[in-house]
Amino acid sequence: MTENQSADSGLLDLLLINPGGREKIYQELGSDLSAVEPPLWCRLIAGYVRDRDFSVAILDSEALNLDPDAIAEHVRAANPRLVGMIVFGHQPSASTQQMVGAGAACRTIKEHSPDIPVIMVGGHVSALPERTLEEEAVDFVCKGEGPVTVVQLLEALKAGETEDFSTVEGLVWMQDGAPAVNPAAPLIQSLEQDLHGNAWDLLPMEKYRAHNWQCFGDLDSREPYASIYTSLGCPYQCVFCCINAPFDVNRYRMRHPQTVVSEIAFLHDTFGVKTFKIIDEMFVLNQRHVNDICGLLIEKDLDLNIWAYARVDTVKPDTLEKLRRAGIRWLALGIESGSAHVRDGAEKAFSQEDILAIVRDIQKAGIHVIGNFIFGLPDDDLDTMQQTLDLAKELNCEFVNFYSAMAYPGSPLYTQAVAGGLPLPEHWSGYSQHSYDCQPLPTEHLSAAQVLQFRDDAFHDYFTNSRYLDMVTQLYGWETRRHIEDMASHRLKRKILEELDAAE
Repeated sequence: MTENQSADSGLLDLLLINPGGREKIYQELGSDLSAVEPPLWCRLIAGYVRDRDFSVAILDSEALNLDPDAIAEHVRAANPRLVGMIVFGHQPSASTQQMVGAGAACRTIKEHSPDIPVIMVGGHVSALPERTLEEEAVDFVCKGEGPVTVVQLLEALKAGETEDFSTVEGLVWMQDGAPAVNPAAPLIQSLEQDLHGNAWDLLPMEKYRAHNWQCFGDLDSREPYASIYTSLGCPYQCVFCCINAPFDVNRYRMRHPQTVVSEIAFLHDTFGVKTFKIIDEMFVLNQRHVNDICGLLIEKDLDLNIWAYARVDTVKPDTLEKLRRAGIRWLALGIESGSAHVRDGAEKAFSQEDILAIVRDIQKAGIHVIGNFIFGLPDDDLDTMQQTLDLAKELNCEFVNFYSAMAYPGSPLYTQAVAGGLPLPEHWSGYSQHSYDCQPLPTEHLSAAQVLQFRDDAFHDYFTNSRYLDMVTQLYGWETRRHIEDMASHRLKRKILEELDAAE
């Protein structure tokens, strides 16, 4: 933990914590296959707070692999004016599953340091603010993206306020024994000035590593690693996505391309980072934005390995060569389903021909493709899920992610599931795709166990398929092939599948 203390008193105003809990979220996959990523919103809030003359430190308990007792000891030793538990995760779905580690840490912090106030901030938190305040061992919850609320709360605490927090925008707090939800904080518009995230000095940069697939062919290059953002939010409204929960609206904000490239160059020159993730939910969206960033990166000539998200209908074939020259080595495409009917229901209106054509165009440009597929969308049955697996195998992308449909708090699917009385996971860990108690949504035709069984079988089918393995060997060599074969040898333990087997 690195920190900057107030010059006048030596008191630390704010300790931001990135929660851990990889072992419950990923089981054995968390030890070395998953990425360990710099926490974006810890950086953004830290920079915003520090610019307003408050001292701040970041404790990345995920990167440091700290258990709740160790986290609580850090809090006790630092004795900050306020603890901020930041539960955003590194993708929209990660916020809810991060509640497992966040909740355990908060409970232990309160056992050891009951007088230190704690605020919880994040996507899940913003979707369920009153429930979070009532269920978790915290004093405050933020409904919104966080920076404004945290600064106003610090100002109130520094002024000695202990009872009336009604003027803190975006704050959810206990008033007369019940949650009080204050008016929302304004959405920050000046990303360059206010959400620059220049707090890299507060992070353990030597602890971060890329996903295994990003470094196929050179698995030793997973470190050093960093993630940066070029935009916040998403203009689309996919039924399974909860990205806009902290913003209340589908607001899409972009950073200036020069700022983005300057940050990449800083990380490259200061920490030797060449392997990057662009966090944006949709990087390949605004063509001018993307072209300007790529042009500046080409001028820098830094020999980068970058991955980013895109949609099938936002990738333009005539821009691919420029993306490749800029260092984009991987594009993750949200294909979701092999059934046109199911895709339409998930607000993904593009054809099978569009999918095949754009994947081949990307690969021809020398960029690798991660195909993202979802089993168990509302209209799915066994036949449509098989169509999805068949499409994945036909495309033969260099890597795939197979997900089960989850009703993440803040998503339209969650609203529909609650209204329809559908069964939801008993614990927040059940929202993790890889956890023991993972519990997908049932469909009109399938149980949660059937969806999860199909997903897990599909994973092993894909990654043990000889056509795929031969392609990997040709592209990346035998070491990568053996790495994938070892990865595919792990069978995740699943509670609902064990219960199904026991019942039979």
